[in-house]
Amino acid sequence: MTTASDQPVIFILSDSVGETAEFVIRAASSQFNGGQADIRRIPYVDDKKTIAEMVQAAAEVNGMIAFTMVVSELYQFLLDEANRKGVPVVDIMGPMIEGLSALYGREPKREPGLVRRLDDEYFRKVEAIEFAVKYDDGRDPRGLLRADVVLIGVSRTSKTPLSMYLAHKRLKVANVPLVPEVEPAEELFMVPAEKCIGLTINPDQLNGIRRERLKSLGLTARANYANMERILQELEYSEKVMKRVGCPIIDVSNKAVEETANSILDMLRKGGKHL
Repeated sequence: MTTASDQPVIFILSDSVGETAEFVIRAASSQFNGGQADIRRIPYVDDKKTIAEMVQAAAEVNGMIAFTMVVSELYQFLLDEANRKGVPVVDIMGPMIEGLSALYGREPKREPGLVRRLDDEYFRKVEAIEFAVKYDDGRDPRGLLRADVVLIGVSRTSKTPLSMYLAHKRLKVANVPLVPEVEPAEELFMVPAEKCIGLTINPDQLNGIRRERLKSLGLTARANYANMERILQELEYSEKVMKRVGCPIIDVSNKAVEETANSILDMLRKGGKHL
């Protein structure tokens, strides 16, 4: 099974891109004197005519066909046609699909391109995480109008952890700290109210959280940051801003990040209605 250049010819037929098969072939062929091979990838195969033509082409050069095809009708046609022409074939995914079918206890979907869709979801997640990092803590107000969700609240109301958690759900999240001495960026008031979530917290709990934060930094708990009068001032100011924005408000007191995140996701699914 060689060409004039003394390299085996391997046709890859796939009802998707064919990257999986090519990766496996290159990994396997590396075990044979450097793995030189003439690999010809034919992606998005969705008709019998193309299959018949590729089987004939493989027969003419004494080549082999490797395939990743999940549509039953085309799968069987390829096997029959290759057998008729005496062309060796290797099913890259079939044995694994059969094994997983037994493990899951159900039949596979038999839909082409599902791996590509999973890849797309992965890259959307990465993009969302990068977005959350870039627009954390009000760093760049330009991100507010590009965000899927904007979180606002005083310091230590879990804005950053929530941003990262929601980013893993492929949502682009920006967050803005509300401080009495700093007027929020005008972009905040241009964000649709249903895309903005206000976070509030019980003042006693916030006082405890801030005291612990100061201790971890080696600072005295008597600092203004943990002063109850200051905390009440900040919460009052944040409430005014949230009312001005018109956004729903979630009390994060005694709530885990996951619980608050699920409340936010429910709000978004229901069009921003306060639950």
